[in-house]
Amino acid sequence: MSDDDSPESVAEESAQQAGGLGEIIPDPLLPVWNQVEKIQAFRRTHGSKYVGALELLTAIALTGGYVWWLLIFLELL
Repeated sequence: MSDDDSPESVAEESAQQAGGLGEIIPDPLLPVWNQVEKIQAFRRTHGSKYVGALELLTAIALTGGYVWWLLIFLELL
């Protein structure tokens, strides 16, 4: 058995040749599937920055809400 015929190389080659769900999606649903693929590509490219930005926005919104609640609770508003 040569190095190219090892199970790992066969599995890797098979995974590279295999298509995604795009091969089994019916034609009327292809526009929807293309949007899903675009989202997945965006997540692969910008995932960590995007999640970091969403976490920051969530933290700001929660902090603002807590401050607002505290001001109401202390009857300053």
